[in-house]
Amino acid sequence: MIEMSWLRTFTPRPNARFRLFCLPHAGGVAGGYRPWVDLLPADVELVAIQYPGRQDRFGEPCARSVADLAAGAGTAVADLLSVPYAVFGHSMGATVAFEMIRSFQKAGARLPVRMFASARTAPSRSRSTGVDPSDEEELLAHIRRLGSAGGASLDAEPRLRPVVLPSLRADLEAVNTYRFAGGEPLRCPVTAIAGTTDASVERADVKAWRLHTTQAFEYHELPGGHFYLEESTAELVSLVVSTITDAVPA
Repeated sequence: MIEMSWLRTFTPRPNARFRLFCLPHAGGVAGGYRPWVDLLPADVELVAIQYPGRQDRFGEPCARSVADLAAGAGTAVADLLSVPYAVFGHSMGATVAFEMIRSFQKAGARLPVRMFASARTAPSRSRSTGVDPSDEEELLAHIRRLGSAGGASLDAEPRLRPVVLPSLRADLEAVNTYRFAGGEPLRCPVTAIAGTTDASVERADVKAWRLHTTQAFEYHELPGGHFYLEESTAELVSLVVSTITDAVPA
């Protein structure tokens, strides 16, 4: 049974020959991937993950660990692996994607043709953000440093903070407490991507994703900071499409 509360398919494509699962960053929402839909080929179906505790899942308790997020997302997509697929995760979403794919690998499930790790250090180099999620001013300063459009919205509309910050606090707790437990590398290719001006990640730490796969590895940089995907959307989707097209020829 598909757990629909975790999944958002903005334009269902029942005859799709390929699926792209997209996992948001800390504090992020599935709708952040909606602009991608019109940039994808008609035979690629985008399925975005909606973590609990935000937007239409606001009344649900937030997950407070990467393990819980990966388990929930993995259960939700488990029945959708009948066609070739790829997984894209941005920032925290890349770590969640990694652990989700590891669970598939352990279970003997179908693996993605490619994992895309965006703006995130490799699991073996993960560390705490150093941000105290309970300190609102520290939390807001962290959002401003990352340069997301959401941060500007919270400054302009303080009334949004009680709605947005609880999920961000929970997600940062998940990031801060995540520790790579070791184990077998992924048996799928990995592409790591960073923004050219992203000061929140060390390039060597992003490139270290190559240590977490036994298959092909690629590294790319696209114009922008930590949220380069907001300003380089077309370039990013083009990169994703060309990569998966090469992996699954028509």
